[in-house]
Amino acid sequence: MRTPLARFWTHCCLALGLGVAGNVWAAHAYAQFGDIRYPAGFTHFAYVNPAAPKGGEVMLVPSTRQSNFDKYNPFTLKGSAPPSMLGMVFDTLLVGNMDEPTTAYGLLASDIGVASDRMSVTFQIHPQARFHNGDPVLASDVRHSFERLTSKQAAPQYRTYFGEVKGATVLAERSIRFDFVRPNSELPLIVGSLPVFSQKWGLEGGVHKPLDQMIMDIPIASGPYRIGRVQFGKDITYERDPNYWARDLNVRKGQFNFDRITYKIYKDSTAQLEAFKAGEFDYMQSFIAREWARAFTGRAFDRGDLIKAELVHGNAGDFQGFLFNTRRDKFQDVRVRQAIALAMDFEWLNRQLFYNAYSRVRGYFVASDFEAKGRPGPDELALLSPLRAKLPAAVFDQDVPQPPQTELDTASGHTLRDHLRQARDLLKDAGWTYRDGALRNDKGQAFSIEFLDSSGSMGRVVTPFAKNLEKLGIQVQYKVIDFALLQKRMDVFDFDIVSNRTVGSEAPGTELLERYGSRSADVEGSGNVIGLKDPAVDALLDKVVSATSRPELVTSLRALDRVLRHGHYVVPHWYGAVHRVSWRAKAFARPADLPRFYQPEKLVTTVWWSPDASATPISKSAPKAP
Repeated sequence: MRTPLARFWTHCCLALGLGVAGNVWAAHAYAQFGDIRYPAGFTHFAYVNPAAPKGGEVMLVPSTRQSNFDKYNPFTLKGSAPPSMLGMVFDTLLVGNMDEPTTAYGLLASDIGVASDRMSVTFQIHPQARFHNGDPVLASDVRHSFERLTSKQAAPQYRTYFGEVKGATVLAERSIRFDFVRPNSELPLIVGSLPVFSQKWGLEGGVHKPLDQMIMDIPIASGPYRIGRVQFGKDITYERDPNYWARDLNVRKGQFNFDRITYKIYKDSTAQLEAFKAGEFDYMQSFIAREWARAFTGRAFDRGDLIKAELVHGNAGDFQGFLFNTRRDKFQDVRVRQAIALAMDFEWLNRQLFYNAYSRVRGYFVASDFEAKGRPGPDELALLSPLRAKLPAAVFDQDVPQPPQTELDTASGHTLRDHLRQARDLLKDAGWTYRDGALRNDKGQAFSIEFLDSSGSMGRVVTPFAKNLEKLGIQVQYKVIDFALLQKRMDVFDFDIVSNRTVGSEAPGTELLERYGSRSADVEGSGNVIGLKDPAVDALLDKVVSATSRPELVTSLRALDRVLRHGHYVVPHWYGAVHRVSWRAKAFARPADLPRFYQPEKLVTTVWWSPDASATPISKSAPKAP
């Protein structure tokens, strides 16, 4: 997901044990559905070691293919900010945890109150909250942050993400209310994920610089780390703030234990791996099965100096695929997109290149309850039937599309040749025929595709895919460009097909508006990479964000998944069931138990600690309120 904000949901009901104050529900936390695990006054999250010692330094690399950074402002569209800056430097009103994917607890906010009509939420700011310069965090700072992030000077995804928030009103020095456009049980905790910064950031001579002109201004925020030493564009160190206001708060206890966290940036992935083996940094995650099997080897691994592990998790699977830019005329016909997808032989790739390490991505909500199956049942039909005139008949009359399979022992029994014949017929029906040495339309224009990649790792996938496409007469070019240039071209929609990965979510919601909604399709820098403009999809997105119960959410997401899959907007890739990570044994100590839902880099930076000092073992049971 390109949206940089963490997501939180809320659902106010008596079952959560919330207190009533007039017409307002108030509590220390909110959950979307079900019970809140940790009661008011809890001491720490169960998966952390509350006695983990502070100290030491750790060297990391970005989990993305980031090749440089050229600004300190993570909230604007142009340029690249340093890796992991949001989580290191900025606190939010509320914070989630790694055991409850749809629950958030107070951080900057000591109390959260949602109006009984669900048209507003009020936060009380923690009296101890302080910015790095020592100033108190006030309601006026929260309003300032919101107004700056929803302005046209900020990256467009913020305006979409907070699009149903009408405005913010300061009620008192440490009290602020957010009003909503309509009742939506997700909105209070969307607002709770707001990164808060000081009004003094970018202030010169009593005047605020425009946000998009705040490039080299060091952020004034309230998070656990500050920016330390920097080799600009190359390496950055975050230094733990010894006066961090929330260091003893229950939602931060036992976390952010390293004194310094340095991110080193390498332009070449091969050089990065060799640098890891040589001891230049301490941890990295592998996303390539062949690399994991063949390159994470050697004496350092044999001696136990480097640990190689596959960490289990309960995350929803990540969505990954080749995404079509439907803004291009050649990709606007669904038959063309379907034909191109038929030319990728996943079973061959998995066997020959991936060591059978992956499962095929089938839908947009991988390995979750939200995947559509078979034909729509009564619950889905209740949502889909009013949209019948806007949807293809196949949505109602056929099973949800599955990616093609080429193994002879599958139910279809189809081979790659069968799929290429089907693709040829689809292309012909769409007006593309082979003549004069290429696949051409009625104007004589040849069909060509450019695949863009920032690392070169997709080359071994694109090469056999391209050979199959060339059998259909499609001309293929595979181009490796710098990550920053790729991001720039994606921001202005100057591409044919790109490989894109979105981290899975246990409760997808408002972020989908920016990813698939019509309003974001033409906004430069938006997450709507596909360029999707579909009124039926918009209507289903509306059902998703307005769901008030888990069953409603499941049904609306299954209906959305079904419609998107019938649109054939992507060539689905693959996903793995574990995190493949490696680390230097002497660099880390860690709790024995893993949380249920987590990304490994965040686990390292927030929960692990330096082994130089001993620590009290973590309790395996959830802590109780004192």
